Amino acid sequence: MAEAERGSAPIEVFFAYSHRDENLRDELATHLSSLKRQGLIKEWHDGRIGPGAQWGKAIDEHLNEAHIILLLISADFIASDYCYGIEVKRALERHERGVARVIPIILRPCDWTALPFGMLQALPKDGKPVTNWANQDEAFTEIARGIRVTVENIVSPARKPGSPAVVAPIT
Repeated sequence: MAEAERGSAPIEVFFAYSHRDENLRDELATHLSSLKRQGLIKEWHDGRIGPGAQWGKAIDEHLNEAHIILLLISADFIASDYCYGIEVKRALERHERGVARVIPIILRPCDWTALPFGMLQALPKDGKPVTNWANQDEAFTEIARGIRVTVENIVSPARKPGSPAVVAPIT
């Protein structure tokens, strides 16, 4: 269903990731194409920052506006002072206030379960890292389906067709 048919703007999905995981981020974005084509989501990551823009300001702006924040977890993500110390902290604050949904996406094997986001339900199922799947397309498809469920839970399904969508409180 197109954005005009839904009567609402797409939900912003923020990707927090280590640049060493850029290829996996791009693969995930490809698997979210059906949600984008339906006008349900728009994605944002720091790769969209234009030349001359203040990158810290742009990241803060999008991190503070996103309805869904994907933490793309790997050892490099955890090792990054910016990802872990700034993006994770802000994402979890927004999650706890109920204004955003944070979803850990386990990309590569690492010790993540004892960290603050370890209490959150991760994707793919059982926190099995994407790179451990024999068919990574299956892992990304499972992730995309999980994100679709989250999007559907955020946009009120009780509205009448053609009426504006209501963004439900995120719980």
